[in-house]
Amino acid sequence: MSERRRKYMEREYRADESAERSEYFGLCAVPEVPEPVFGRDVNPHRAGLIRLFRKKWVNGTVLHYYFFDTAEEQKKVVRRAFDTWKDIGMGLAFEEVDSPDEAEVRIGFDQTDGSWSYVGRDIIDLVAGPDEPTMNIGWDLTRDPREIDTAIHEIGHTLGFPHEHQNPNAGIVWNEEAVYAALAKPPNRWNRQKTFYNIIRKLDPTEVQGSVWDPDSVMHYPFGAGLIKEPARYSKGLSPAGGISERDESWVKTFYPPAEDAGYKEIKPLEPVKLAIAIGEQKNLLIKPEATRYYDVRTFGTSDSVMVLFEDQDGELRYLTGDDDSGEDRNASIRTKLIKGRRYVLRVRLYYANRAGETAVMMW
Repeated sequence: MSERRRKYMEREYRADESAERSEYFGLCAVPEVPEPVFGRDVNPHRAGLIRLFRKKWVNGTVLHYYFFDTAEEQKKVVRRAFDTWKDIGMGLAFEEVDSPDEAEVRIGFDQTDGSWSYVGRDIIDLVAGPDEPTMNIGWDLTRDPREIDTAIHEIGHTLGFPHEHQNPNAGIVWNEEAVYAALAKPPNRWNRQKTFYNIIRKLDPTEVQGSVWDPDSVMHYPFGAGLIKEPARYSKGLSPAGGISERDESWVKTFYPPAEDAGYKEIKPLEPVKLAIAIGEQKNLLIKPEATRYYDVRTFGTSDSVMVLFEDQDGELRYLTGDDDSGEDRNASIRTKLIKGRRYVLRVRLYYANRAGETAVMMW
């Protein structure tokens, strides 16, 4: 059998399979959150860059995750999903912790609430406190080996990635009433607004990665027959291949490249450091305070950036504080107490700069 014929038959099998998957398996619904509103002084190019980067973590972040009570077998599936992301070799790391107070990612298993996750840094900015989950697994992950993709998908949201089927470059034309009717049935039981927000709604082109649609992305839903009008080849259904696709991996490494091994430049009081980085890139700086006191750290220049400060605790960098000035007429600024003898790492990711090479950071 030729390779072309094999791929065609595989796609046809997955199209037939997608009807069963979309009816049996529940779908993920991201929480509906307000879209950013920019002033007239924020041009479309600048606004687009902010939308692309605003929910991504600074590279080198360790995301700590905590499980609310559930069966150990369920937890094992989620741990394997974290390992799946880790094994592609990106610049983020994951660590399980025993207390919700220590976790950025808090995973619930409420079987009445469906599966969902906040997207990227929304888990810091929008979730009330340590007793609130940032992610929920709404069904038994052990019922089918393919359910690991549910956990991989939810973690993908936590990394800052949206639903791929809402990519405006896909050219999907929905049979909208059929979609609303299908999602109103068990196991999802979604109302029209929830279905619109998670399926019908097109993302802003600046929120998606590149200009190519990836129907095999782990961030893509399976869809049964009759839900997609165009492209016509998916009228019988669409089922992603499963797991992290090549394009998923490529884009994750674009935002989170493997961590560099070289030492970081030390920033000292009243000595400005030029960022000298391109849009989307990051500068990592070392702080070793010579006195215990409050310090101010600030970016300078006409730019948008996120600045995050980590404290070295027994060899592990833990989030301390941060600031994001994107879309605002100000610069990112941190004021916090630093302790003599301790080690801190400052990470600054540039979203946008009006004048290349004129953005700097200084501590005093």
